[in-house]
Amino acid sequence: MSSEQLSRPHAGCLDERNFHADPVEQFRTWLSEAMSAGIHEPCGMALGTTTADGRPSVRFVLMRGFDSRGFVFYTHYDSRKAAELESNPRGALAFYWHEQGRQVRIEGAVERTSAEESDAYFDSRPFGSRLSAIASPQSRVVANRGELEQAVRELMSRYRHAGERVPRPDSWGGYRLVPQAIEFWQRGPHRLHDRLRYARRGEGWVLERLAP
Repeated sequence: MSSEQLSRPHAGCLDERNFHADPVEQFRTWLSEAMSAGIHEPCGMALGTTTADGRPSVRFVLMRGFDSRGFVFYTHYDSRKAAELESNPRGALAFYWHEQGRQVRIEGAVERTSAEESDAYFDSRPFGSRLSAIASPQSRVVANRGELEQAVRELMSRYRHAGERVPRPDSWGGYRLVPQAIEFWQRGPHRLHDRLRYARRGEGWVLERLAP
């Protein structure tokens, strides 16, 4: 690698001067570009949680909305992830869009969404998905798949009439991760990647560059 190659900006080089002052708006731009590029499941994200004594776990979930308040996902409140968030209400998210060589990492406190928000999203889900949410005791041991399928069939019989509302169970709802740090990562040549991180400072944000 020559000094000329190092000084020449690469195609995806991140320039602080071109970034939004607000990291949520910058995320909106990158997500829109991922969707336009046809990335499969661009809203898929890894969610990291820890127990009260620091044991970590991670899984993939779907982001179901975001705004200036934070990033939202939904789950069972009796699940493992929920139990960990209730005992240690902090989490980390990671989006990875391989084809674009991009990654976004988000860290912050986690809080439940309002019952109204959870109701609205639950009502928007397909009929079968609502039944599965009620039938499945998420993260619990079950005897076999047939047990779950039978529970769904019973619910289908109960709510078989078209247009009948399936009520959201109290054990299912949303969480919002309120960001304290958001990092944008762009793949670079020779592993000299770009990393720009927004860190919360009072009511605003500070944008800083990190070494790869």
